[in-house]
Amino acid sequence: MSDTTIQQSTATKLVAEALGTFLLVFGGVGTALFAAHFPYGSEGNPLGVGFVGVALAFGLTVVVGAYAFGPISGGHFNPAITLGLAAAGRFAWKDSIGYIIAQLIGGALGTTLIVLIGLFGPDNWLADAQDGGFASNGFGEWSPGGFGLGAAIVAEILLTAIFVLIILGVTHTTRGTAAMAPLAIGLTLTLIHLISIPIDNTSVNPARSIAAAIYGGPGPLSQVWVFIVFPIIGGLIAGLLHRALFEPKALPPAPAEARVR
Repeated sequence: MSDTTIQQSTATKLVAEALGTFLLVFGGVGTALFAAHFPYGSEGNPLGVGFVGVALAFGLTVVVGAYAFGPISGGHFNPAITLGLAAAGRFAWKDSIGYIIAQLIGGALGTTLIVLIGLFGPDNWLADAQDGGFASNGFGEWSPGGFGLGAAIVAEILLTAIFVLIILGVTHTTRGTAAMAPLAIGLTLTLIHLISIPIDNTSVNPARSIAAAIYGGPGPLSQVWVFIVFPIIGGLIAGLLHRALFEPKALPPAPAEARVR
């Protein structure tokens, strides 16, 4: 393979990661901002999808993104997954930085386009969305259920670790079922959101958290470090744990006398 081919292949993977992360953020955060409470200004209106709809939106975007872009890049769309896969020996550490940069760009593009749509929305829609934190992750006063920092830390480590362990299991080359893997991953992310939206608006993805916080104002920006650090810790724990417990160990070399016949 030539250097040109390698560069083109890498560029294609990075574009796929950016597009997949864009889809995840635009679909999930967009649903939270546009459709969770609909019509605008009407809390509890039956037309709104509520947090169950938001959870489904995040899960569905992962399903369609994995089917569309997974065959190109692996379909990480999440720095915690990229680093977790690297820790598990499934992904090259040297490629992690490029993937993470692409994911951050894709996520920021997703929320930027939400802002662009909001500019042409009802009066005060965008200002109210930003005053409300722009569907950012948070704890304390920025937690939907009033949960504190400790709850956010435990939830993000535990749920990200579960997410990465599921991904490692369903994408295993011999134990997994490739055709069904995106569906299993998407359903897992839906379940995670159903559990933790009331706790901290559910991160398990630093790219998603950063993308929302850049438009969420000083409060979410001051807390976003939690949703960068602890999902990554959870992903790394899962990768190392899976590698230690479930990856087949290399067999020792056969004795010399056994190899000579």
